[in-house]
Amino acid sequence: MEKPQQHILVACYPAQGHINPTLRLSKRLTHEAGVRITFSTAVNAHRRMFPNQEAGVLHDDLFAYIPYSNGYDDGFDPKIHDIRTTMYDSKQNGSRSLAAIVDDQAARGQPVTCIIYSFFMSWAAEIARERGIPSFLFWIQPATAFAVYWHYFHEYKSILAAKVSDPLSVVNLPGLPPMRIRDLPSFVTENSPDGPYAVFTPFIREMFETLDTEISIQSSKPMVISNTADEMEASAIMSVADEVNIVGIGPLLEDTVEGSLFKSDDKNEYMDWLDSQEERSVVYVSFGSISVLQKDQVDEIWKGLRRSGRPYLWVVRKDNRWEGQELEEDEDEEVKKGMVVEWCSQGRVLGHKAVGCFVTHCGWNSTVESLLCGVPTVAVPQWTDQLTNAWLMEKAWGTGVRAEVSKDGLMEADELRRCLEIVMGEGERPEEIRRKADMWKEKTRQATVAGGSSHRNLMAFVEEIAS
Repeated sequence: MEKPQQHILVACYPAQGHINPTLRLSKRLTHEAGVRITFSTAVNAHRRMFPNQEAGVLHDDLFAYIPYSNGYDDGFDPKIHDIRTTMYDSKQNGSRSLAAIVDDQAARGQPVTCIIYSFFMSWAAEIARERGIPSFLFWIQPATAFAVYWHYFHEYKSILAAKVSDPLSVVNLPGLPPMRIRDLPSFVTENSPDGPYAVFTPFIREMFETLDTEISIQSSKPMVISNTADEMEASAIMSVADEVNIVGIGPLLEDTVEGSLFKSDDKNEYMDWLDSQEERSVVYVSFGSISVLQKDQVDEIWKGLRRSGRPYLWVVRKDNRWEGQELEEDEDEEVKKGMVVEWCSQGRVLGHKAVGCFVTHCGWNSTVESLLCGVPTVAVPQWTDQLTNAWLMEKAWGTGVRAEVSKDGLMEADELRRCLEIVMGEGERPEEIRRKADMWKEKTRQATVAGGSSHRNLMAFVEEIAS
């Protein structure tokens, strides 16, 4: 008998940094493996992705968007909603809504045969378990962060807790190179139940408890799909290989414009401006879709860019623009070397030959995009896995430098200028950084093409779920 077509429901947390890689994976499964995909994120994010669509379902022959409701269909407002309550409500409401989608697909004769769930969505695994279908975690952070979390939740919590007061204290975890406390994800170094990150820790722990449950039920290693490549994080993948099979299927770059929750600046003025700049001369600055910078930090970046004398393209979201700050109009001729936009197509920008440096918050999407495009980085990590990503850039791959911050946590203007010289200037170290950036561009792109390690892993995963 002919096997039924695979139909994967991909469940995604409603944040830009989660939607980007999850949607890219979904598109790759459809285009390269012919798998039917139903992509489901929360209603509030779905509406921002498709503001001109009244219908809840958009589809072609193999790809459908069906949003689930987390109870916050009109969006989350931090001025009104408590984040802890919202996270728990989203789990309860989302579980019911996503289960209804699965059951409705079965009733329509298109049963879901597998569920892939992303960060903070481990409750989707219970839906799959209740219906007797397999589920897989899609890890959207580096495998190194996964390995740190794994060891933290399995025997090493007390060891790390004893060192968290010293950011420079060295930590040795099984199979990983020595790292300092400041290089670890902030969720494992939070030592206060009232700290700014404590609210998220239970939901991260839940992801690993879900994997432990899978191990106990199946008596086998769970498979975790990861947006990385074997070549990028071999030691991290091997450090948990006895317990978990991490399958690198990335890094994923495709510029999926339809997944954006933000509207790029109109026209293509910033791309036209890049066309007029010299090769590898432009500093690109972006701190992602979530980080809200202090007014003083915006001022320091502004001063540092002006003092560097280099052309720059700077993304400053509306919620990072403080009253009274003038970032575009100035009599100083140096200011005219730059352009400030509210949002842009990052994949296109990083791929432009004029871009010579990326000043980044080190979100994993931005990190892998910098590798794929061969752009050296100045790392300014804020929280979560960004700290580990900065370590990977500087120490593991050698493609950038981490900026130091003041006692108030600010990257000051002169420090930014110093880092830009290290990455973009003349001399042995800048040349070595650029050489390694070019090397990793080649390695990461080779991993994703037909026959590359990540492409082989993706095809093996599809075969696994079909067997």
